[in-house]
Amino acid sequence: MAKNRLYYGDNLDILRRYVEDRSVDLVYLDPPFNSNQDYNVLFKERHGERSAAQVKAFKDTWWWDEEASRAYTEITERGPDEVSKALSAFRTFLGTNDMLAYLSMMAPRLVELRRVLKETGSVYLHCDPTASHYLKVLMDAVFGPMRFVNEITWKRTSAHANVISKFGVVHDVILFYTRSAKWTWNQLYTPYTDEYVEMFFDQRDPDGRRYFRRDLTAAMSRASTGQIYEWKGLRPPESRCWAMTRDRMDQLDADGRIHWPAKRGGMPRLKIYEDEAPGVPVQDDWDDVRIMHNLSAERLGYPTQKPEALLERIILASSNEGDLVLDPFCGCGTTIAVAQRLNRRWIGIDVTCLAINLMRRRLESAFGGRAEFDVIGEPTAYSEAAQLAHENPYQFQWWALDLVGARPTPEGQRKGSDKGIDGRLFFHDDASGQTKQVIFQVKAGHVSAAQVRDLRGTQEREQAEMACLISLEEPTQPMRAEAAAAGFYQSPLGNKMYARIQILTVKELLEGKQLQMPKAGLDVTFKKAPRAKGKSGQRKLGEGEMPNAG
Repeated sequence: MAKNRLYYGDNLDILRRYVEDRSVDLVYLDPPFNSNQDYNVLFKERHGERSAAQVKAFKDTWWWDEEASRAYTEITERGPDEVSKALSAFRTFLGTNDMLAYLSMMAPRLVELRRVLKETGSVYLHCDPTASHYLKVLMDAVFGPMRFVNEITWKRTSAHANVISKFGVVHDVILFYTRSAKWTWNQLYTPYTDEYVEMFFDQRDPDGRRYFRRDLTAAMSRASTGQIYEWKGLRPPESRCWAMTRDRMDQLDADGRIHWPAKRGGMPRLKIYEDEAPGVPVQDDWDDVRIMHNLSAERLGYPTQKPEALLERIILASSNEGDLVLDPFCGCGTTIAVAQRLNRRWIGIDVTCLAINLMRRRLESAFGGRAEFDVIGEPTAYSEAAQLAHENPYQFQWWALDLVGARPTPEGQRKGSDKGIDGRLFFHDDASGQTKQVIFQVKAGHVSAAQVRDLRGTQEREQAEMACLISLEEPTQPMRAEAAAAGFYQSPLGNKMYARIQILTVKELLEGKQLQMPKAGLDVTFKKAPRAKGKSGQRKLGEGEMPNAG
């Protein structure tokens, strides 16, 4: 079985370069979109020029800019005919605004996702009501209207008490399409409610087993010669036939599986026992998947994180063990974590180093060393790190912080002042439980002794036990002298001494050198994902028959 893969980079480029035609069984994607932005603003004409780095920053938005314009031109001039027509129509109707930018960026990615899907494959596109109707038209253009299966609504939040002049928006939309007319499908069920059991399983055998009564006749249009007969002096009503052969009916009666009504001449019915029934078939309105509240053990602090139960339902329904699951907008890795637990192979892609780092830690926390995967696209040599620093300083910063296990500061995740701190690493090294910290600065350009002095001042202001400067350039001797002048932190753990100000170069980190600090598993920097338990909380179709509540 091929090793799982985690890619850092633009998913359009990754899909085109690394993912083979008809190799994927299931795609789930939750593309970023600024649904919190005022609805009317999304349709405002945009003519500003923004850099690609700005678009790809750690933000939930797309902009109409040069990159979006190029994507639009490429798909309308060289894309599939139906997709080109759809996008051209969108521009005529919407104009050049952020909504068109979103659709222009999504179109080529959806075309690639169709290419990599197997003939039996499925795709689930997660969105919200702001854009779902446009995306459905776009999906029709890419996959064909006949390949639409479901529009699923998921209740993602509880009621909004402060909504004024409209109904509260509490659901997301999930569009379910397939590559062909024959796709992988495993019927899923949810448990019966107590009210349902009382209402429909309203009969009992002498031994107390509850059962539901189902019709034993079928429409004459479905009849074979073996279904038209008289049985025990009874015939089905006109235009109906027996649902089973005579031999099967005799066997059911001998096994006590036929309910005979007290009224003479009444039609017999089949007994469906509660303890044998699989449950209620899952429908397209999902209000039973619990939302992720602030205290949820799953919550890792990622802004668009989805509950594992949501992805579990999708993966169980539309794939089998050993199948390949792809998430091209991977975020904090819920899809791949669930795929790993359910014994699926997986590919995850994300454009931010921060997301890749979160996913790597999540897999380690949940599965220990049992989740084997390759990370592709991150710098592994100094030249690649220098290139990343030049192309995208923010991604370089997040990547460098991950090399030492530090967490980016909220300020460092946004453009603007970082107050001299790009990242923090927290630890405990005594019995008091007091949280201590190391603060970090990451420098991709020229560095000097003055910056080390500034870092020392920041360390003292923040009352941090230690501080570290991560530099792309080699530090000068005055810089090392300035760092040495800061003295040492004496840890109660083993009574060891650690330099208060340390300087690490990217080259040293790539060679395996690490920050000198108290260890022994006391790092509390990142919230750990809960250990994976079991395979499934869903009820899946077996060989039994499905009850009919009608």
